[in-house]
Amino acid sequence: MSHFSGLMLNIPRLINEGTLVPPARQYVDTVSMAVQGVSALQMTGEEGRKVSLTPPAWAKAPAPPAFFPHTSPRIPRNPHLPKKDPATMAKPVIITCALTGSIHTPTMSDYLPIAPQQIADQAIAAANAGAAILHLHARDPESGRPTADIDVFRQFLPRIKEETDAIINITTGGGHNMTVEQRMQPPLNLQPEMCSLNMGSMNFALYPLVDKYDTWKHDWEPGYLEATRDFIFKNTFRDIETILEQIGEGCSTRFEYECYDVGHLYSLAHLLDRKLVKPPLFVQTIFGVLGGIGADAENLQFMRHTANKLFGNDYEWSVLAAGRHQMSLGMMCANMGGNVRVGLEDSLYISKGEFAKSNAEQVTKLRHLLDEMSLDIATPAEVRERLALKGADNVKF
Repeated sequence: MSHFSGLMLNIPRLINEGTLVPPARQYVDTVSMAVQGVSALQMTGEEGRKVSLTPPAWAKAPAPPAFFPHTSPRIPRNPHLPKKDPATMAKPVIITCALTGSIHTPTMSDYLPIAPQQIADQAIAAANAGAAILHLHARDPESGRPTADIDVFRQFLPRIKEETDAIINITTGGGHNMTVEQRMQPPLNLQPEMCSLNMGSMNFALYPLVDKYDTWKHDWEPGYLEATRDFIFKNTFRDIETILEQIGEGCSTRFEYECYDVGHLYSLAHLLDRKLVKPPLFVQTIFGVLGGIGADAENLQFMRHTANKLFGNDYEWSVLAAGRHQMSLGMMCANMGGNVRVGLEDSLYISKGEFAKSNAEQVTKLRHLLDEMSLDIATPAEVRERLALKGADNVKF
């Protein structure tokens, strides 16, 4: 049973490494059947005594096949998976924290940071908790509405830079009330180390949230959400090329490539083929947004397999899972050698029915889970080296 239990705990890692080949999978299936069979044979006789029966042939587990490192030589990798450096499986996990975003509105949580001081306070706390990258939007300090006002960004960015070593990542997605040109202005003027960059136009539907609330803190909120029923989040190839040229080449800023569906991975591969993007790519696969790919384990594995096929060793993989899937899919990604994004932009909760009181609370929970899996977290210095960033001294704030 020690072989069986140890294997079951490590199946995701073994699959990703390509070491769980068909004989091993057959062994797991057979042992599982044997355990169920032997359990069923523990019966109580008519007189109340235990009856010991010899398990039939079908319930007897075979000897372990030659895939345990301590009993036999390592078997060949699964030939259907791309070759990867084994060292990449042990890289420290990059934690990204998305502080406030433009999806949730002030009514939805009292803990969502709105004012510049709140954003700075929560960003610093998240960095101290272990976040190496801070993904930032701005909001109107009075109404909480998403804004591209550079002066608002300048009210919190310098303090975050001064009090942390975290990498500052400014959105180019902005909010649903902004044009592409408006979305570009903060990173063009502030020239951060990183920006987000969406890999395709899509439906980005928030309107189902309207029915969850009877009253609102601000009049703009229900209309802002309802408008997404007839809204396309615009990111054409021309938009992407413009951002890559003006912000990427012009500001030496690198990108978090946000991929909401498998087609977005192919769009990124197209840009790589044209040499408009350069490795190492930081690929953020996103699950659970209405209009994008759903949040389940099969989709995560499919996106990972597709990214491996398209990018090989030229990328760093990260997962953003919306809402209640945030931690479960994030931990699945980490166990497969990837990185994780959390934050109140993506989920307002710390557990079922309980609001997260800060972004740092989510980072702390994630770090605890990673510790339990014996996975280290990456420092900002390590992330700068892995992603080939220009450094905090070369930004304009």
